Amino acid sequence: MMEMDLNPRVASQMIFEGDGGSYHGWSSKEFPLLAQAKLGAGRLVLQPNGFALPHYSDSSKVGYVLQGCGGVVGMVFPNTSKEVVLKLKKGDVIPVPLGSLSWWFNNGDSELVVVFLGQTTKAYIPGEFTYFLLTGGLGILGGFSTEFTSKAFDLDKDEANELVKSQSGVLIIKLKRSKANMPKPQENKTKELVYNIDSAEADDCVKKGGIVTTLNKTKFPFIGEVGLAANHVKLHANAMSSPTYTTDSSVRVIYVVNGGGRIQIVGLMGKRVLDAEVKAGQLVVVPAFFTVAKLAGDEGMECISIITNAEPVLEDLAGEESVLAALSPEVLQASLNISAVREKHLISKIRKNSIIPPSSN
Repeated sequence: MMEMDLNPRVASQMIFEGDGGSYHGWSSKEFPLLAQAKLGAGRLVLQPNGFALPHYSDSSKVGYVLQGCGGVVGMVFPNTSKEVVLKLKKGDVIPVPLGSLSWWFNNGDSELVVVFLGQTTKAYIPGEFTYFLLTGGLGILGGFSTEFTSKAFDLDKDEANELVKSQSGVLIIKLKRSKANMPKPQENKTKELVYNIDSAEADDCVKKGGIVTTLNKTKFPFIGEVGLAANHVKLHANAMSSPTYTTDSSVRVIYVVNGGGRIQIVGLMGKRVLDAEVKAGQLVVVPAFFTVAKLAGDEGMECISIITNAEPVLEDLAGEESVLAALSPEVLQASLNISAVREKHLISKIRKNSIIPPSSN
């Protein structure tokens, strides 16, 4: 049986850093499980007036805004010829379909931070996102000869050189205030294509325990375009999210947004394959069919996850709708080797919710 290293990791791969911002990734060499699970992750930080140049990538993904209220993203989707411009703020989920051209801009006064989680099933490097820049020092336009560029755009040689060499910046630049008059977001498109999961009605809410919100294509049709779902968990201090697994072979990748605590994962043959302290900024991968539980620390714990299915089926082991609760009394008694009295006691302890407040421990 192949051993899997499920230990949590931070984004240690520096892709770019400059005055306009930075981009870090999770390296598939340092985190081989990402490549095995065909997942990827990256973290974009834009300073005020920071601008991520137009680009497309080899992976479909979901962006989650960790911080900021002045974010703007422009996208041109495949087989369309019109740009959509969307407003972003903390808590927003924004799907980025495969092949979409996008640019990102921070029109606010504080940092804009976005974490991207997605699939790398079609990526050049399994476990990592590869980006193709349209313009700038590493842009596609600059890769063609002057002859080709001038013919393609009907320009003379000098005009063609100016077209590809005027922008020497790479990936992220910082616009001057006088040049920061970017397109205004389209309110109707923002409502259609962006979903604020922080302010959404929770699927499960427990007083002094926390909340769980799952975002699938039924709730948010646009997320179906990337074939993913999102899951948001906020646990109060020392509260627990009960053990869950996916029944549809989907894989989960968990990003710790705030706070920290412990995560345990149980896999093949009942083996606990992870029992680790986690903190903000770390990433954890949960393989298909493996069961995961989270226990918040003294400061609570907030996590955002993506699941590799737009309509995932999650099974809870400890709730009133769990498979354990569904088993007949006789089967449960035989399976656990307990008496009828103990079985009734166990069933009486089954909770309605998947969030367990600390007082219930």
